[in-house]
Amino acid sequence: MTGVGRNFMDATKFGELDPSPQMLGHSPPPLEIAPGADKSLISFPEIGGLETDSVNLKRAIETRRSVRNFTDSSISLQDLAWLLWATQGIKKAVNDVATFRTVPSAGARHAFETYLSIGNVEGLEQGLYRYLALEHSIVEEQQDEDIMAKVARACLDQPFVRNCGAVFIWVAISERMTWRYGERGYRYLHLDAGHVCQNLYLASQTVNCGVCAVAAFKDDELNSLLGLDGDKHFVVYLAAVGKLD
Repeated sequence: MTGVGRNFMDATKFGELDPSPQMLGHSPPPLEIAPGADKSLISFPEIGGLETDSVNLKRAIETRRSVRNFTDSSISLQDLAWLLWATQGIKKAVNDVATFRTVPSAGARHAFETYLSIGNVEGLEQGLYRYLALEHSIVEEQQDEDIMAKVARACLDQPFVRNCGAVFIWVAISERMTWRYGERGYRYLHLDAGHVCQNLYLASQTVNCGVCAVAAFKDDELNSLLGLDGDKHFVVYLAAVGKLD
């Protein structure tokens, strides 16, 4: 072992850090990547109108598990809307500086964009999409009937990734976090990813879906597939989602 991980932890201790961009008076980065002018948004129903099953929180926590076998049933657009809101939904926006969401984030920085590899969702073509939390909508990035196979290959050919209804792919926009915390912000990116994914596990139980988190993937291959630079924008975590019996 080269000690890279240990070196990272040492280099990001308080007392070892340069002033952050916020400390230097720089403006914060945008809260969201705006869709291209040629893109059409697919709007979701208002969250108050979404119907989900009532699940006892204690039972949801006790029965939470990773699921790798899914049915051929489609995920409904309403279910997808609920799962996206439960993992990155905005409850309040403070000007253009911060958002308060359904999950915690260091300093309310919320540095993730949620990409979606769609394989079997009612009303959606197979392809790559992105959640726009400020609008509670999704935008189609590209149609691709082979997208699930491509994502699965980047995830070391894990078959459940190919066979699920949708893959949630959390992409870090590092500047959102490092603007406030500098290099230490990279620690918080990975912590925040855990908060997001746990909400997905719990929320999925109310719409009869199963989830399996994925951290085994080829970084460069997956970043390239999503059109990311792998430096300022990069994949941190994924989760396969599908319907259960």
